Amino acid sequence: MKADPAPVPKILVLASGSGTNLQALIEATRERNFPGELIAVGCNKPGAFALERAAQANIKTFVVDHTRYDSREEFDAALLAEIMRHSPDVVVLAGFMRILTRDFVRAFRGRMLNIHPSLLPAYTGLNTHQRVLDAGDRTHGVSIHFVTEELDGGPVIAQAEVTVEEADTPESLAEKVQRQEHILYPIVVRWFCEGRVQLGSEGVLFDGEPIKNPMRLPAN
Repeated sequence: MKADPAPVPKILVLASGSGTNLQALIEATRERNFPGELIAVGCNKPGAFALERAAQANIKTFVVDHTRYDSREEFDAALLAEIMRHSPDVVVLAGFMRILTRDFVRAFRGRMLNIHPSLLPAYTGLNTHQRVLDAGDRTHGVSIHFVTEELDGGPVIAQAEVTVEEADTPESLAEKVQRQEHILYPIVVRWFCEGRVQLGSEGVLFDGEPIKNPMRLPAN
């Protein structure tokens, strides 16, 4: 008698904007051998194109409009309740432009991923491409990390580099970084669904072993 197959990990994505990383994840999870299922997409902006991308892919959507709440705590409580209705195994932030409260983050410790357009710990926060140019850096990139209470400060799982050229502008850098984002995020989500990457007490575990430095795709 065959044992029942293990349940496929359920992925829930939160987005605020156009959803290009969401699209990359939609396409990746459609592959026959992908070890997870994208079950729902949530958004804090009713008109975000990310919702249209999800609808076109027949993925459930929900909106928790942050402008309807008087505090971050009230918004996060409503968002948490909506997420829990879907019982996800991992929450993936893909351009979700809200700072989350400590209680919300703790509810998903080790089960929430974020993507940030810099080689963390450098350039947390906004306007990373302009700041890289202002500093004269020759290398820039993207980081994927576990979400903790510290903004953009959770343990970094993987990074991808891009080379900064003399002629680069914030816009051209953004395009370079975004291309790497679309490659790297599905890889890390796959690792999570396969159980290969976990958040340990001291940092990131890969195949059960702590990693000293993030996995990194070299500059291209």
